[in-house]
Amino acid sequence: MLADLSRVLFHESTILSRLDEMSHQITWDYRDKELTVVAVLNGSFVFLGDLLRRIPIPLHVDCLSVSSYSGHRSTGVVTFDQTSMPEIAGRHVLVLDDILDGGFTLHAVRERLLQLQPASLKIGVLLRKNRPREMPVEADYVGFDIADEFVVGYGLDFMEHYRNLPLIGVLSEEVIQQGMDALKNKPAPGAPVAP
Repeated sequence: MLADLSRVLFHESTILSRLDEMSHQITWDYRDKELTVVAVLNGSFVFLGDLLRRIPIPLHVDCLSVSSYSGHRSTGVVTFDQTSMPEIAGRHVLVLDDILDGGFTLHAVRERLLQLQPASLKIGVLLRKNRPREMPVEADYVGFDIADEFVVGYGLDFMEHYRNLPLIGVLSEEVIQQGMDALKNKPAPGAPVAP
């Protein structure tokens, strides 16, 4: 899998060091409050686990299964894949996601959760792309700012691969193109398969 990267952006030790810094700030900000963390799955699960182990305050954890990507681009359509939402009325909520890109997912999540009347709502992301947002949303806590490149590892995927890399790297254009070509040639669900 490492051979599929054009370069490594952040090694595991760098990521964990930055999570130490983020966790200190979050712990300080919520020092007199009980925190409810809502993780956006699937991309944030590694970030979630490593960050929360560093936050020594009482907290609740809930998850949202949300999708908006096809291949390496957001479709702009955000789908909530569960039937019930977390119980957050009157609670201090921190939404955690892997990456702030165009803003579609986090904007939709924030708007949906605000309807549930939390006492407060902030957003934390591992990565924030340096690019214009299609939707108006920003993060309160950011691990790293990165260029507008397609990255994988540490929970982030391309077509459900690379999540288990212990680092964050830029996926090569050749691998992205091969994946997109394979996606185009994949038969639609229920379509007859040629012998």
